[in-house]
Amino acid sequence: MSKVTIPQLHDMKRRGEKIFGVVAWDTHMAAIADRVGVEIVSVGDTVGKNLWGQDTMFEITMDEMVIVTRAARRGVKNALLSADFPYGPLQEGVDAAVRAGIRLVKEAGIDLLKLDGAAEYPEAVTALTRAGIPVWAQFGLTPQTALAMGIPYENQAAAGSDVVSGMAKRMIEEAKMLEKAGAVLLDFTNSGPEVGPKVVEAVEIPVIGGFGGGPWLDGRVRLAQAAVGYNVAALDKEPSGYANVARTIHDALSECAGDVREGRQIKGQPGRT
Repeated sequence: MSKVTIPQLHDMKRRGEKIFGVVAWDTHMAAIADRVGVEIVSVGDTVGKNLWGQDTMFEITMDEMVIVTRAARRGVKNALLSADFPYGPLQEGVDAAVRAGIRLVKEAGIDLLKLDGAAEYPEAVTALTRAGIPVWAQFGLTPQTALAMGIPYENQAAAGSDVVSGMAKRMIEEAKMLEKAGAVLLDFTNSGPEVGPKVVEAVEIPVIGGFGGGPWLDGRVRLAQAAVGYNVAALDKEPSGYANVARTIHDALSECAGDVREGRQIKGQPGRT
């Protein structure tokens, strides 16, 4: 497989081929995703809460994002490598956003910068684009925007046709605005099967999504840990993804512990005969 490019993603949209991205936070997971042939490896700022056990999404720092993105970079050969900002640079203004974007390019080697809540900061999208940093712009339905629009966030299907029509109009406007601002890719959160296809048709750049997305988009993004059942919660409840890696790890370490406690040689030790 050759190195993925942004023009190739645009060609995939035109041909109706689906784009697949995986969120990964370490070298080996990123390398595995790369060998699968994903188009994007995304280093999300949720690493602090979802992998490192931080209490909130706001604790992750820029220094930590550089470190975790470098780790993923070492495993990625062909896919586009994307990274998120932590909370702060985008909210501090255009200059801070550009400085942070340049740092992720120079120190972590990203190919793509994902901006959460980009619809609120179109000027940052334009500034980063002018600085030569391709932007993957996130927008969509959040609990706050749902409340403002009178949409039942947890059950969008219950919304009336007038509400859905209004939501579609707003989301199309935001998607077009972000495309005009210079975004090369969109991440539509909670697109839904009614509004999602309308937004996909309204813009020329690919519209993909993770949470609340579906096959109506140009592609999907999936958290690797969730897809393979890596989190400790999978020990207590069978995950709904594609594997239960947590159970495999638990059982393997339990077997290793048994060998140690019974005085047997452990498997896989260097020099074992």
